[in-house]
Amino acid sequence: MNITSPPRVKRVRGLTLLELTLTISALLVLLAILFVGSRAWKRGSDRASCMLTLRNMQMATRSYQNLYGYEFGGRPYAENGTQDITTHLYSKGYIENKTFLRAKGLETCPGGGLYSCPQSDVFPVVGELYMKCSLSGSDDHYLSSEVDW
Repeated sequence: MNITSPPRVKRVRGLTLLELTLTISALLVLLAILFVGSRAWKRGSDRASCMLTLRNMQMATRSYQNLYGYEFGGRPYAENGTQDITTHLYSKGYIENKTFLRAKGLETCPGGGLYSCPQSDVFPVVGELYMKCSLSGSDDHYLSSEVDW
């Protein structure tokens, strides 16, 4: 009895065109998801940085106001020829240079907005911010509540 084995089929190694196409399309979908997610993360990071700048400026203004006994809606005494609160805060070390430049409108918000101080020489009343961002009204930069600041 002579047992012969079936003829061997030579298998070609590698990927077919269909497999290669599916692999590349799956990678492209994953890359698209990564880019969308990173863009959303960046917007959230910019918003948080902007809110932190506004908060720090508000806290510095209130600290300065309370320490020197100024009234809400009042003006500070002229020091070094100015009543500008931002200049007072910077010269006395309440805020750093970057915050000072942002308050003066010389540096933009991380999201691309501009900061402004509607009345730079008047202490805001309770519930109002000393400095505002031009993007605060947009959906990407919406401040939920600033009343207790």
